[in-house]
Amino acid sequence: MTSTRPDAGQATTGEAAGPRGTARRSPGPAPSSARRVPPGPPLWAGPGLFKKLATDRLALMNLAATYGDAARLRIGPKTLYFFNHPDHAKHVLADNSGNYHKGVGLVQARRAIGDGLLTSEGELWRKQRRMIQPVFQNKRISRMDAVIAAEAAGLVERLRSHAGGEPVDVVNEMTWLSLGVLGRTLLDADLGAFSSIGHSFEAVQDQAMFELVTLSKVPMWVPLPKQVRFRRARAELQRIVDHLVADRLSRPEGLGDDVVSRLIGSTRQEADPRVGRQRMRDELVTLLLAGHETTASTLAWTFHLIDGHPEVRERLHAEAVEVLGDRLPVYEDLHRLRYTAMVVEEVMRLYPPVWMLPREAQGDDEVGGYHVPAGSDVLISPYTLHRHPAFWDEPDRFDPERFNPDRPVNRPRYAYIPFGAGPRFCVGNHLGMMEATFVIAMVARDLRLQRLPGHEVVAEPMLSLRVRGGLPMTVHPA
Repeated sequence: MTSTRPDAGQATTGEAAGPRGTARRSPGPAPSSARRVPPGPPLWAGPGLFKKLATDRLALMNLAATYGDAARLRIGPKTLYFFNHPDHAKHVLADNSGNYHKGVGLVQARRAIGDGLLTSEGELWRKQRRMIQPVFQNKRISRMDAVIAAEAAGLVERLRSHAGGEPVDVVNEMTWLSLGVLGRTLLDADLGAFSSIGHSFEAVQDQAMFELVTLSKVPMWVPLPKQVRFRRARAELQRIVDHLVADRLSRPEGLGDDVVSRLIGSTRQEADPRVGRQRMRDELVTLLLAGHETTASTLAWTFHLIDGHPEVRERLHAEAVEVLGDRLPVYEDLHRLRYTAMVVEEVMRLYPPVWMLPREAQGDDEVGGYHVPAGSDVLISPYTLHRHPAFWDEPDRFDPERFNPDRPVNRPRYAYIPFGAGPRFCVGNHLGMMEATFVIAMVARDLRLQRLPGHEVVAEPMLSLRVRGGLPMTVHPA
């Protein structure tokens, strides 16, 4: 889910807006023979960095950014190269993407979520991408508007039933909404029938982060409570996937053109049926996780932010009333709900669903004039890029007007990458944008969600950047 329109008046890739809006030229690369090494914390700081990696990963990203646009972090056996300039992101994610595979964190997460589209590489990834890409064509996405609007209407009614009463957990509500949309739009299934799915994904994410911190050195059979919980969750998710497949195969009309049907057709081509079954499970588990988690997180952050900015909430309400009246939104309303889209984009700037894009260099490279040896772990963080003071005025301030299409913008394209860039750009961005826009407009039109006084809202960087521990809010009429 990311912007569907380019920024007006973008600077060319080699330029960036300075703190006062003046363009500045990024320094050219140093000769390769110089073998320049980025600055960074001293070697003795390693234990403290490891603690941040385990408990406060955003603080680790912010620490790296204090060293400039490039930093080297040495954590135990790992040396991480952190790059925080749009030109760096463009080089690693797009221009020289062939030299970079998925890196630290996602490599280890493969033990938890398998070889789905999120973690696979090479020919397997290309095969998976070709299989799923047609499902996300704009023409098909446009026909999903009624389903998304109906799911959003159901959410509004559930929230309305709590008006004046006990608080609701907005994270939980947005999770079930996103699962409902995912099931009906892509899988032709009712995921609400699987009450355990949310808890199962919690266990999978916890295990994925455990794999990151331990670098997958702890055998999966070790009976730690976290790992026992994960093994049960993985078995439950495989049961859900097997049920979806069996249901599709039992239908008298045969296979359709949804993701489950396409996967069945694709994995039938595997020479070894066991490989085909495992691939199907990996891909569906990945789709279920990535397909709902990012949108649910973005929606939760949106309602948190607009409650703290009454002027934004009032503009959202006014736009929704003017554009929609009392009807459900349709696809053609997307370009009319202009301010709503601006709000979504600004939320994703401050709290990008994908907060870190780790890569591993397959061969020697040079990034921003610094030598990157083959095998190095390279980090590009949308979270820090989106708050870079050289490209964003008052970067920590919530201001949807930054994305006003009528306002000239002088910043490079890769200063804003909430859902990645290059060949591995998020395949579901248009579907996610429509879902978020419809939901925010319909809730803002009818209701006002208010945070509980004194409740601390903390960002939790897992596979997505989510709200830690839920987001209790009270419901009131708009």
